[in-house]
Amino acid sequence: MTSRIDARFAKLKAEGRPAFVTFLMAGDPDPETAFAIMRGLPAAGADLIELGMPFSDPMADGPAIQKAGLRALKGGESLTKTLATVRRFREENGETPIILMGYFNPIYIYGVERFVAEAKAAGVDGLIVVDLPPEMDDELCLPAMRGGLAFVRLATPTTDDRRLPAVLKNTSGFVYYVSINGITGSATPDAGRVGAAVARIKGHTDLPVCVGFGVRSAEQARAIGTAADGVVVGSALVSALEATLVDGQAVPATAETVLALVRELAAGVRAARLAEV
Repeated sequence: MTSRIDARFAKLKAEGRPAFVTFLMAGDPDPETAFAIMRGLPAAGADLIELGMPFSDPMADGPAIQKAGLRALKGGESLTKTLATVRRFREENGETPIILMGYFNPIYIYGVERFVAEAKAAGVDGLIVVDLPPEMDDELCLPAMRGGLAFVRLATPTTDDRRLPAVLKNTSGFVYYVSINGITGSATPDAGRVGAAVARIKGHTDLPVCVGFGVRSAEQARAIGTAADGVVVGSALVSALEATLVDGQAVPATAETVLALVRELAAGVRAARLAEV
């Protein structure tokens, strides 16, 4: 059976446009606000949703996403509650792919087999676990794939042609290309270099290649989308959310502020291929 991820990329390929992939942190700044944003993402233009699993030591994340995770944890967010959020989303939306993104420690503590089974039952489509290299595929990647979850791997500017086959070996769903060296949101990607990197990765796999880390504007999204199969935006959305908070709390405009930026960025992604015509 074709997965939601595969079906979505096939649909977008037929439409001749790249995917817009949005990231938000589960439970940030509180569960209800986070869910209001999540449920509004598809209508605002998100094609796939990455949902962050808060962790106390998010070593690959920049300050904006680090703070988002800490806000969520302070508010009581847990892996159990994150899975409950996915189940709640699936009551209304059975089509938009959901990828949980985070670190292995909370999953390990939860129990790998339990986590995979409950994530699949909740309606999760895939995982991005940034601190598990291919050499540790037995820990989560292979159990996840046996359980029906895609395992999305990261490739970076330092992933050379010798390393790339190992990275791609058990990757499924799509490849996430990290457009910069460093943490999330720390620099602006160079569209020309990204295009060359995407072409190189595509020489090794038929999977879609999505590009993230550092995309903050509609113009950047458009430029990246000319070469990539998808554009991922996270830090910009989390920063927009944070800018609305008063004493760390959401205000009535919080969700709409984030969704307005999603609509703006989605327009940029959708304009990417128009530039080629």
